[in-house]
Amino acid sequence: MPRVYVSAVMDVTIDEAWNVLRDFNALPVYHRFFKDSHIENDWPADRIGCVRNFRTKEGDDYIREQLLSLSDREHLCCYTIIEASIPLWNYVSEMRLRPVTESRQTFGEWWAEFDTPPEQEEDLVGRVTDTFRFAFEGAAEVAKARRRGAS
Repeated sequence: MPRVYVSAVMDVTIDEAWNVLRDFNALPVYHRFFKDSHIENDWPADRIGCVRNFRTKEGDDYIREQLLSLSDREHLCCYTIIEASIPLWNYVSEMRLRPVTESRQTFGEWWAEFDTPPEQEEDLVGRVTDTFRFAFEGAAEVAKARRRGAS
C-alpha cells in the first residue's frame, strides 16, 4: 500500500490558509488540475459525510470523495475516495495545518494511503504527490489574493 506525504510552508497565516482549504468544494478555486466540483444532494461543504464530485480539467477523469472529518480547532480535514475513474482503492487522505508562530506562516501536511495496480503505482504516487503540492501552492496564492483584495 503506497503512502504519499507532502509538506509545505505557506507564506500566509494559518487562518488565511484554512479559510481556503477547509471548503471541501473549493478544489477548482485553488487547484490547477480540477474543475466542475459540486457537493451531492445539496449538502453543506462542511457537513461530515458530504460527497464532492469533481473532474480533472482535461475532463477525462472524475473522482467522488466523502468527507470523514473536518476540525476548525485542529485545522484538519480527512476524506476518502468512494469512486474514481483512476485506479485508486481504499484511498484515505488527511490534510493538517499548523502555525509557524515566528514568521506568521503556515506549515501544511497532506498524506494519503491507497491501493493501486503495481504497474501504475509509480505514476499514481507521482500524481497524488503533485496534487498535494499544487494544492498548497494554489491555496497560498488564493489566500494572498484575498488578503490583497481586503486591503
